[in-house]
Amino acid sequence: MSVEELKKKIEKLEEELRKAKHGDAAPREKIAQMSGEVVDTNPYSRLMALKRMGIVKDYEKIRTHTVAVVGVGGVGSVTAEMLTRCGIGKLILFDYDKVELANMNRLFFQPHQAGLSKVEAAANTLRFINPDVTFETHNYNITTVDNFDHFMGRIKSGSLTEGPVDLVLSCVDNYEARMAVNRACNELGQTWYESGVAENAVSGHIQFLIPGETACFDCAPPLVVASEIDERTLKREGVCAASLPTTMGIVAGLLVQNVLKYLLDFGEVSYYLGYNALVDFFPAMTVKPNPQCDDYWCRKRQEEYAAKKASEPKIQKEEVKEEEVVHEDNEWGICLVDETTPEEATGSTPTQVSGLAKGITLAYERPSPMVASEARSEDVDAGDTSLDDLMAQMKSL
Repeated sequence: MSVEELKKKIEKLEEELRKAKHGDAAPREKIAQMSGEVVDTNPYSRLMALKRMGIVKDYEKIRTHTVAVVGVGGVGSVTAEMLTRCGIGKLILFDYDKVELANMNRLFFQPHQAGLSKVEAAANTLRFINPDVTFETHNYNITTVDNFDHFMGRIKSGSLTEGPVDLVLSCVDNYEARMAVNRACNELGQTWYESGVAENAVSGHIQFLIPGETACFDCAPPLVVASEIDERTLKREGVCAASLPTTMGIVAGLLVQNVLKYLLDFGEVSYYLGYNALVDFFPAMTVKPNPQCDDYWCRKRQEEYAAKKASEPKIQKEEVKEEEVVHEDNEWGICLVDETTPEEATGSTPTQVSGLAKGITLAYERPSPMVASEARSEDVDAGDTSLDDLMAQMKSL
């Protein structure tokens, strides 16, 4: 069978399914509406069983939630599919790219969708998986001025109740788009999740961001999982970034698992969770916000959060007196002394990212604000300075 014949056959099957959805085709068992009964006729019975088991208080609540997914690529498309199968109420998809044959190593896209926008292809597939979900798609670049304003508007009023969405998931693969999501969420006070897979295809991460309470994406250099690979070997002319459906699927699974825990209020939500595929290592940690963050809205949300915490009634903890250990015999007068400094104990630095968990490192080193300000304030007279001295000054910045 030729490629053209295969395409026509697939299009015919899609048309039959489309007609069946509206009830004007051959008999097709209609998908039952979400209900709380754990019975075979309910397609979500296995998910509803979580409620019967006592793991989730009310799984049916998932139908009331709206999630925005920014970037429908390797991680984003699989994330959207998992949420669709879990019965999410509404999905808003943002992406400006088209499906290419190079995307066929992903777990989601199909060859006959080549040429379609990723959001259109995703929505078409997801509607067949679960027609109960409401889909909204936007095929544009969120980093442009006009599109950014519209993007913020949909986050602010795109839910099923025309209010703010419940969660924003960033699944983009570039710094500029992540910063756009960060700015929008800081300004709106919107909780969101950032996720990504490294160019080496064997490491990835997810990070939970609550404006004012946790570090935003601009508070400190991005955290990446150390893969123990010489990064210099990854950048080669004519070679694109690597991509593994396994790594992307694992990161997407970690992301959706935490989305469900957050929306349905069960278990513990991970604030930062990394993944190193080479040794199956999962480092985790929490990052506090930076009071000197460059983002104005981040600093403002920090002030609001501090004021909120200050207004809450303080819970006094009962002091438990520890009984002094008395040794029967200590002839030499030996005692143990804690030599940990206050800074080491609190793990606080100007960027609030000291004491990184094992296996996590900064994507790059940000210069100290003190050094940067001193460098800006100094007037360098190039006429009386040698080339060697100028080079030494530049290296010190």
